Amino acid sequence: MRGSDSRTGSLFSYVDMESRVRGDHPLRVIREITDAALSSLDEDFAVLYPARLGRPSIPPERLLRAMLLQAFYGIRSERQLMDRIEFDLLFRWFVGLGVDDPAWDHSSFTKNRERLLEGEIAGKFLRVVLAHSRVKRLLSSDHFSVDGTLIEAWASIKSFRRKDGDDEGGDGSGDGALGRNAERNFHGEKRSNETHESTTDPEARLYKKGDGQPARLCYIGHVLMENRHGLAVGGMVSQATGTAEREAALALIDAHRGRHGEARRLTLGADKAYDVTSFVEDLRTRKVTPHVAVDGRLSKTGKPRKTVIDGRTTHHPGYDISLRCRKRIEEVFGWTKSSAGLAKVKVRGRSRVDAAFTLTLAAYNLIRLPKLLPDLIGAVP
Repeated sequence: MRGSDSRTGSLFSYVDMESRVRGDHPLRVIREITDAALSSLDEDFAVLYPARLGRPSIPPERLLRAMLLQAFYGIRSERQLMDRIEFDLLFRWFVGLGVDDPAWDHSSFTKNRERLLEGEIAGKFLRVVLAHSRVKRLLSSDHFSVDGTLIEAWASIKSFRRKDGDDEGGDGSGDGALGRNAERNFHGEKRSNETHESTTDPEARLYKKGDGQPARLCYIGHVLMENRHGLAVGGMVSQATGTAEREAALALIDAHRGRHGEARRLTLGADKAYDVTSFVEDLRTRKVTPHVAVDGRLSKTGKPRKTVIDGRTTHHPGYDISLRCRKRIEEVFGWTKSSAGLAKVKVRGRSRVDAAFTLTLAAYNLIRLPKLLPDLIGAVP
């Protein structure tokens, strides 16, 4: 007998959300770790959302779970995210909404982002995820790697104008009377970060990664990775400068040691861009062994470039192991930029970009956990 294709409405809903998500779904492990991390941030949320008269806000726990889903599934905008939460039972279950609960408006993210930024919630969330008892045992306490990647700013190259306003005329060199997105003629114009800045995102800097690469308005995202399983244990965003990667590496190492109080010697793997005498010496004064790749390029005179990475470091077997392990940090950058959508960030200002980048690093760690903790798969009925 052929079934009917007609649609009938129902007066009541008896859908059990738990029964609609299979027991071995990877999001079950992620949600268990996420809920435990958010519970440990309860006091921080209480400070940011003080008890007072007025309408209750969207719970910050639900906002953060939704932002994690946006990174997990590479959803391009918060408007699309809310559309997905509206009809997807899996998304509703993960966020904490019932079948009949209405989804909130996408503008709630904008209104609450500043509040979460003020409380440094992204960085705290990353740290409490790493401090979870099941996650902590996965981390190496001795061997780390560091690297940086360009994050394109949410600003057009046409917004890169002279600080003194001399290029604001209406003759085709600026917008002037020509309206929005007018033609710009850059030929013969020397532009630098000293004389120019973006009118859209003043903290973004014009920068290029290497010779032959186009210059873009961007930031640099930095990651400190532990070498055992390739999880990100620290991250930050800086303005794009030639020394930013080395300065951020030292800051990340100092922050990690400051939190854990470790006085023992560490190893730090890095690519040849970090083979700079001052940086290597700074690591050694911090009791960090510099497992840095040797920059063997020849100078213009044909002489090998000077390096301070000598036999004291390279003769150890751990040096070659660190150089192999450090390449896994590219997997972190690849996922955050291609899957999570941070190749071109959609917020402006270094502090906001830093929060988005740090939360994405936490999402990367979480999405790795179902494979690293297979004993938890199927543990929840």
